[in-house]
Amino acid sequence: MMSTSKNTSSNSRPLNGDERWLAYDAYVFDIDGTLLNGRDRVHYSSFQGALREVYGCHRDISEVPLHGNTDIGILRATTRLGGIEDCVFEAHLQEALAWMRASTAENISGFRAEACPSIPAMLAILHERGKLLGVATGNLEEVGWPKLAAAGLKHYFHFGCFSDHHEQRADIFRNAATEARHRLGPDATVCFIGDTPNDIDAARRNHCPVIAVATGIHPYETLQALSPDFCLRTCDELFTA
Repeated sequence: MMSTSKNTSSNSRPLNGDERWLAYDAYVFDIDGTLLNGRDRVHYSSFQGALREVYGCHRDISEVPLHGNTDIGILRATTRLGGIEDCVFEAHLQEALAWMRASTAENISGFRAEACPSIPAMLAILHERGKLLGVATGNLEEVGWPKLAAAGLKHYFHFGCFSDHHEQRADIFRNAATEARHRLGPDATVCFIGDTPNDIDAARRNHCPVIAVATGIHPYETLQALSPDFCLRTCDELFTA
């Protein structure tokens, strides 16, 4: 059995002997369904309030695809269901995002989140190995960081790329890869970790390796069929029993 490093913490779980996934310089994680699962309605309520108060739209975000989407993408899809034209959506988008940020800040103590299986152990090993860690998520920044804090994970991450200025996931991933290489050098290898087909696609569009983990709504078989570099049912598979 291989140890994690010479200075491995006694709290870290041992690896399963296959350390190929540790070959990269930087690791960038999606948040929802990958790092954690939320147990509250703070983010949801910020969406519904912005839709109602800014756009006069009374449709529910549960009517559109959420997993692997971005906050701007979710708002756009929901307003379209409500018959709102894209030109109107764009004209009021910054107001809607500001509403969401303010709502989140007002209710920040209500965030409840649970880390996905073995994520703390995985992050601890990557930290011990000196890897650069980041997040690339469809959340707004003022939503993503509080979620990570609620799950006890925020302190592991050196940077984050969010959806405040980008609707497409591939653009957020591109920003994350650029940031990692700015910090480490142009030849740094950047690996993305996500739980949706959109995460795999965004990593591929940026010519980066990707680890898919089936801790969200998408089954392992669905993710495996897309041929990610590694596919896991949960991050428990990285470790021995």
